[in-house]
Amino acid sequence: MFYNVSITLPLIIAAIVGILAGGVVNMLADDLPRRRPVTTPRYPDGTPRPLIAWLGLTAFLFGKRASPNGIKLSWRHPLTEIGTALLLMLAVWSLTDDPLMTSIQFVFWVVYLVIFMLITVIDLEHRLILFVVMIPSYMIALLDPILTNYGPTLGQSLLGAGLGFGVFFALYMGGFVFTYLMAVVQKRQINEVAFGYGDVMLIALSGLILGWQSLIFAMFLTVFIGAFGAVVYLVVRRLAGKHYSMFTPLPYGQYIIIGTVILLLFANEVGVTLRNY
Repeated sequence: MFYNVSITLPLIIAAIVGILAGGVVNMLADDLPRRRPVTTPRYPDGTPRPLIAWLGLTAFLFGKRASPNGIKLSWRHPLTEIGTALLLMLAVWSLTDDPLMTSIQFVFWVVYLVIFMLITVIDLEHRLILFVVMIPSYMIALLDPILTNYGPTLGQSLLGAGLGFGVFFALYMGGFVFTYLMAVVQKRQINEVAFGYGDVMLIALSGLILGWQSLIFAMFLTVFIGAFGAVVYLVVRRLAGKHYSMFTPLPYGQYIIIGTVILLLFANEVGVTLRNY
């Protein structure tokens, strides 16, 4: 087991690390989509935030949410920090009975979860999955099987990346064909497609992290969770009295990430559940 003390202390440490990592996620999510140099945290109007307000949580708690000009930080900032903390605590809890987990492997997992949080925030806000995030993530995921013996081998990781890329690239290209045919039928221009290329890059990262076997189950989970999310979205819009257009783009990256995280943290439990059926 990668720690021998009570579960309480690791959970507290995970919460603290998660809040700090969430602050870094917020900082990157503010700057990277706008192609700005990464700087110390700022308010939306560009005013530097005082040290006490570098974290969204402390900014809200100590009355520093707004800049001197009255421009406020969004709720995304504290929610991202809380969400990252909960995610890392979940990772610690999922490994309490895993005798094979090592410290270095757990560090890789923490990095993956923080990267996934960053991708999710940017995708939800901007519908972008950035090369500047994905390329370093690929490099980290390639180092994992080289430096550790816990998860998939390097060969399995590369096969997973190829499988994920191949399946989703086919869906990506199929989306263009479908959009073209619907535009011909409806006699109007349609500019949106079901899958963006960012989703193709993301599933390739999932394949590197999980290996090809776990990726298969992650893709199935992604499809079902994505369908459920789309239904919830439609219901909420209908209840709010808003119209939904057939080709309104929905961010899909978060569903890929949910499926990946489930298989990353609970692969054994998923396997047992499937065998029981």
